[in-house]
Amino acid sequence: MRVLILEDDPLIALDLQAIVEGEGHDVVDVCASLASARRRVGDEFDFALLDVDIADGKSYEIASALCDRAVPFAFVSASRPAELPQNLRHARFIPKPYEERAIVQSIEGLCRRG
Repeated sequence: MRVLILEDDPLIALDLQAIVEGEGHDVVDVCASLASARRRVGDEFDFALLDVDIADGKSYEIASALCDRAVPFAFVSASRPAELPQNLRHARFIPKPYEERAIVQSIEGLCRRG
């Protein structure tokens, strides 16, 4: 699996990358801003992990773009799922502080379906 990560906290980003790569998947990029994620959203990848609150805004537009492209993703956030816009409430939501198992299961679930 090729995974895009959108996370502006460098330590969390490194941890997510280590989890993903530790399971044998490739991280195509770790974006720390919405601007960098916008540039990558059209690229080829199989899954994305998105923090909701990024330094330059909310990741909702990135999530919507992924929905439009039928690219699965999970929010990994300290926000509450009820705060998501109605059109994104169907998305997988992993609360911070997250457990490694939750990250792995979100990707494995996609592998089993694919």
